Amino acid sequence: MFKSVYGPADVPGDVAERLGEPGEYPYTRGVYPTMYTQRPWTMRQYAGFGTAAESNARYHQLLEAGTTGLSVAFDLPTQMGYDSDNPVAAGEVGKVGVAIDSIEDMRRLFHEIPLDKVSTSMTINAPGSVLLLLYQLVAQEQGVPGDQLSGTIQNDVLKEYIARGTYIFPPKPSLRLVADTFAYCREEIPRWNTISISGYHMAEAGATPVQEVAFTLANGIEYVRAALAAGLAVDDFAPRLSFFFVARTTLLEEVAKFRAARRIWARIMRDEFGAQNPKSWMLRFHTQTAGVQLTAQQPEVNLIRVAVQGLGAVLGGTQSLHTNSYDEAIALPTEKAARLALRTQQVLAYETDLTATVDPFAGSYVVEAMTDEIAAEIDGLIGRVFEHGSAVDAIEAGFQKREIETSAYRIAQEIDSGERVVVGVNRFLIEQEEPYQPLRVDPAIEAEQAARLAQLRESRDADAVARSLDALREAAAGTANVLYPMREALRLRATVGETCDALREVWGRYQPTERF
Repeated sequence: MFKSVYGPADVPGDVAERLGEPGEYPYTRGVYPTMYTQRPWTMRQYAGFGTAAESNARYHQLLEAGTTGLSVAFDLPTQMGYDSDNPVAAGEVGKVGVAIDSIEDMRRLFHEIPLDKVSTSMTINAPGSVLLLLYQLVAQEQGVPGDQLSGTIQNDVLKEYIARGTYIFPPKPSLRLVADTFAYCREEIPRWNTISISGYHMAEAGATPVQEVAFTLANGIEYVRAALAAGLAVDDFAPRLSFFFVARTTLLEEVAKFRAARRIWARIMRDEFGAQNPKSWMLRFHTQTAGVQLTAQQPEVNLIRVAVQGLGAVLGGTQSLHTNSYDEAIALPTEKAARLALRTQQVLAYETDLTATVDPFAGSYVVEAMTDEIAAEIDGLIGRVFEHGSAVDAIEAGFQKREIETSAYRIAQEIDSGERVVVGVNRFLIEQEEPYQPLRVDPAIEAEQAARLAQLRESRDADAVARSLDALREAAAGTANVLYPMREALRLRATVGETCDALREVWGRYQPTERF
């Protein structure tokens, strides 16, 4: 991709005129005119493990350390819509995130955290609406109305079929649930980002920067089409769409990727969907540094990798950033490692001059040429997706998954051959690694969660819960917005698993085809 020297011939035309100004269409230079010159990006730290009480303690530590936004990791049973006492949850409760089974767990998770003062991102997809409603109910108990809540639910189920696998329902009802969430938040939680359309997990599975953005924007087009088909007007929901990308160590390529993504999405929303509100044209995104590039060997080297990746995200114009902890290739991050990850962002924001000017790379021959090149490749790959008819049709044909797997295999070959250098893995090795004491989740929490669930079911009004779940099934079988009966069921202390089971009974479970 790289030439040794770039010059004016590599960026033909009037670059300044073509790029526009920061905060103006096509937003290549950033979605806001001042970017970080008045305040830095939102510093999020992705955290959650064990019980809600343990995660709450970590959130308080992060807030005291200066983080400006919380980002919640959920365990696999919660991500799949199962309660902690379900047999399929055995061995996974609290392992890769926090276990949330009911409104009582959500209360513990945000105990003494003022939800009108923090922005909360929740990495949850298939049951995203369920966790959002629990969050809203807890906020109401704090006296915080919906119009004062800000944050994001990932709610991006299409990428689950492509790269991650924590889906529940088939694609069509999943898209209906997303559209219902758009409509609900417009009325009830207007400042909430209703979806974070994610390329991160595809990148972690091996997608190239072009694949990451192309497949993400194709999914974004699919969500917009689903919302329009449900009767929503594009400018009623598009301003609350957000995106989620990775930042790799290939800094220049990543900066160009982010700039190209903004340009393409602005054109799609304005020209293809006819959005009139400039906020509908903006690609606002969260970035996480590349977990797949962390190494268990010489883990302290990950501090340098994360700093470079965070730098690329900032130079690329991200709206919020999570920097990985250096020990995450080994286990859940320790408190010290999580604090160091946050300090990395704070050094970038307060000890460098990155925030002194908007879009520092604008006019760089190499970055502008790479932005054009990457944008052209993204457009071409989006076209290949829609040759299948729709993004969902391409998913069901296995197109995106095959493309990513091919890329992942090529990367693995390059690492194995030494063509792609990974410090501490295939070059610059040491004879013996220093001992490291990882954070471990107490397996006893599984029994504790089960005991709390048993107590909840004994103490609640079982008949009222049953009626509320019947109302949810009825809405799911019809055309009414399912979030309103879902909220009532959760308020009455229906569990996450019971709520998802009610929808499973109506919509079924997704079964991947043999082509996957």
